[in-house]
Amino acid sequence: MTKRGASDTEKEAAKKQKTIDALIVSKDPEHPANLIPELCRLMYTLGWEALLCDWTNNIYLAPSGVQKERIKAEDLFVVSPKAEIIRSPPPAKGWKMSQCAPLFFNAYDMRNAGACVHTHSQNAVMATLLWKGDTFRITHQEMIKGIRIGSTKTNLKYYDTLVVPIIENTAEEEDLKDRMEAAMKKHPEANAVLVRRHGVYVWGENWQKAKSMTECYDYLFEIGVKMRLNGIDPELVPEDSEYKDVCNGDHKH
Repeated sequence: MTKRGASDTEKEAAKKQKTIDALIVSKDPEHPANLIPELCRLMYTLGWEALLCDWTNNIYLAPSGVQKERIKAEDLFVVSPKAEIIRSPPPAKGWKMSQCAPLFFNAYDMRNAGACVHTHSQNAVMATLLWKGDTFRITHQEMIKGIRIGSTKTNLKYYDTLVVPIIENTAEEEDLKDRMEAAMKKHPEANAVLVRRHGVYVWGENWQKAKSMTECYDYLFEIGVKMRLNGIDPELVPEDSEYKDVCNGDHKH
């Protein structure tokens, strides 16, 4: 009886483990198990860092403190919408879930985001150094049209003023959660939060939108920095703008 019981227990454990491991096995190229390693390799070349993806009520996260360009499906964490760990990388690797996780969950819980990207882009960091207040602002740039208005399906106009909140950095990344949450509540139409001397968090309804908006934000941070360094005010509506009459500070629709 004892041997049979032990054997049954082992079989049950093996069956459970197989079910868990199935979460990271898929032939679908859009499945996070395939998508996250691919995007991490791409983002590594751009200086971008971590990614969250929502998939059929499970959330996939990259581990912390590893070579992101070498991540494999087996290295991913899978958690529930309540942040309960369902599946972890092999214990022998000794890896921890991304320190970005609490901040990713801000985007997931508060904006119903399907994906979130974190970058340490120098363009983002420079923007936080040149904009001393609690927001980055820029207007009359074509790439502004690539940014959604909050969780709506509507994009900003070229002549709108893009506003991105800036929060102060902390020694430990997870300690940014409350500051990011406060900024998101104050700026419900923003899809990004800058962290001074650190980087930026960007989210979207899916990985495609999160990635494309991250690209637009990064471009706008870069051009904004270059404009300021060349004595041009990125926040100023150009005198010759034919949209001056519809420009009134932040966007108005």
